Amino acid sequence: MKLLRFGPSGAEKPGLLDAQGQIRDLSGVVDDIAGDVLSADGLAKIAAIDPATLPLAPAGSRYGPCVGRVGKFICIGLNYADHAAESGLPVPDEPVLFMKATSAIVGPNDEVLKPRGSTKLDWEVELGLVIGKKASYVSEAEALDYVAGFCTINDVSERNFQTERGGTWDKGKGCDTFGPTGPWMVTRDEVPDPQQLDLWLEVDGHRYQNGNTRTMVFGVAQLVAYLSRCMSLQPGDVISTGTPPGVGLGIKPNPIYRKPGQTMRLGIAGLGEQLQRTVSAG
Repeated sequence: MKLLRFGPSGAEKPGLLDAQGQIRDLSGVVDDIAGDVLSADGLAKIAAIDPATLPLAPAGSRYGPCVGRVGKFICIGLNYADHAAESGLPVPDEPVLFMKATSAIVGPNDEVLKPRGSTKLDWEVELGLVIGKKASYVSEAEALDYVAGFCTINDVSERNFQTERGGTWDKGKGCDTFGPTGPWMVTRDEVPDPQQLDLWLEVDGHRYQNGNTRTMVFGVAQLVAYLSRCMSLQPGDVISTGTPPGVGLGIKPNPIYRKPGQTMRLGIAGLGEQLQRTVSAG
């Protein structure tokens, strides 16, 4: 299934994408794509419904973030060896963790705001995964049982804030609109191997990122198991698993950063595409 949320920002309704690519309204069945709805039982309840019996969403409905009420937005840094190299950093021996503020989460096609004082606004296409049930000290062998589904994420980054102004990476990662998520969450049963997904990103039609999740340093199952030893993972937590090479920071000899008016287009095979225009926060 492809589960999503649609409608105005802050008032999204739950929905699913039918076989014809139409949004069907799930609000008469569940209150949101969140919490217990992401459990095996919750997803089975939705899967048992004939989409044709659900009302269609209004034409032209906005796609919101595909998951609601996200508790934690956990990110993995330097999780592709070639991205670590372009960043001038060693390949990590253990996953590098940081958090994005949940207030950074926006819809897949919403505008991305260039913050005041921003000088190095960058892009990062990433595979996202959504936790479906509480995970604490789980093994790698059972880790995927705790994943409800997968989605596309743009880990928007302000490199000056991130690396040149002291403190942790978080300050360059959690600005408003820095977490476009969606357009939908594809349930785990429809992603046979999350380590065989092509992902890409373009700015103004120029392809900068081309990668595949098979080149991750730490795979999805490793990450879920590892994180579950650092903190309990709860239904609706989102994990962004790192980006392949081709970010603006890594372009040599002169890095390229985003400007207002530019458009990003990105996607992951089978998980949908995003399209965002960059605008000044004022």
